Amino acid sequence: MTTIGPIMFRSGDRICWKSKGEDGLPVRRYGFVNGRPHRNGRVVVMFDGDLKGETTVATTELQPVSIMTIDLIIDDLELLNDPTLRQALVGLWESEVDLAGLVVEDIVHLGTGVRDVTGLGYALAELHSAGELYVLRAVIDNDYIIVSADIPRRFERQRR
Repeated sequence: MTTIGPIMFRSGDRICWKSKGEDGLPVRRYGFVNGRPHRNGRVVVMFDGDLKGETTVATTELQPVSIMTIDLIIDDLELLNDPTLRQALVGLWESEVDLAGLVVEDIVHLGTGVRDVTGLGYALAELHSAGELYVLRAVIDNDYIIVSADIPRRFERQRR
């Protein structure tokens, strides 16, 4: 995600914190900003399932939650080669959206996926969120598959 300048968080903003756990595996937690950011660049966050809301996190480690910031990163490129497994990526991504607390409507699977014109991935589904149309894509980035929602490209026609 590209931003211009620092992101300003306010109390109540929905956020995502991505880090590494003690075991070295990636950790992703969702929650809400619980107060105003301090001058030292840290803010108190109330993570889902943690009602105390006393965790302090650097604002540079937080990301605002929106349909286009929810991604699924998988390190098995074979999932794109098998049409059945490729379509299962939609359900996995939907689970991540549920964890983030967002609402997705009218998911229409595009069969086993439509090959992207770049040749690096597939369009897997069309969906609506907050009244806007998005396309769920699975693309290859180095040794990973990244599944995320994006705005339809100019040449992709909208459903009527």
